[in-house]
Amino acid sequence: MKLFYSPGACSLAPHIILRETGTPFTLVKVDLGQHRTQEGGNYYELSPKGQVPLLALDDGTTLSEGPVIAQYIAEQAGKQELLPPVGNFARYRVLEWQNYITSELHKSFSPLFDPRLDAAAKALFTQQLSKKYAWVNSRLEGQSYLTGDTFTVADAYLFVITGWAPHLGVDLSALANVQAFLARVGQRDSVKAALAAEKTAA
Repeated sequence: MKLFYSPGACSLAPHIILRETGTPFTLVKVDLGQHRTQEGGNYYELSPKGQVPLLALDDGTTLSEGPVIAQYIAEQAGKQELLPPVGNFARYRVLEWQNYITSELHKSFSPLFDPRLDAAAKALFTQQLSKKYAWVNSRLEGQSYLTGDTFTVADAYLFVITGWAPHLGVDLSALANVQAFLARVGQRDSVKAALAAEKTAA
């Protein structure tokens, strides 16, 4: 399978899960400004949304949306520690976090990347993110990962999104549990390998 990605984008989360599961894959870099793949193809022809990540299977089938791609990869690899099976309530805790990260954190960061947004609007989004991360910090109290002591697909997603904060003026340095979480996840071999691969290709 192929993972279409852009360095540092949210596509890093399924990239980490691919490495976490040991799934064979090929990385294909996308220039989101030009909407061209590294092979020179028109990315809109593959993904009309024009966004990463996109997972292309061997038969040509494609799948978009990072949280769904991560779920697919984990299930195909049979890695129930990354996403527990249907019927196990622990699964829904992971999916609950996936949804929260998507709707409350990821989407709150998105406007901060827009140069057209004025300082007052950015300050509002930053304030909202700070409040949401204070809550996340409280949920991480006394545990290594979002749902306990086991790393899941949701932890990869949170790690990637939160990594944007220092570059966008969102100061999370006082949130000890969040900082410990970032350091802990950053030490995983899958994370180190994914970051190194994307940095090399950048």
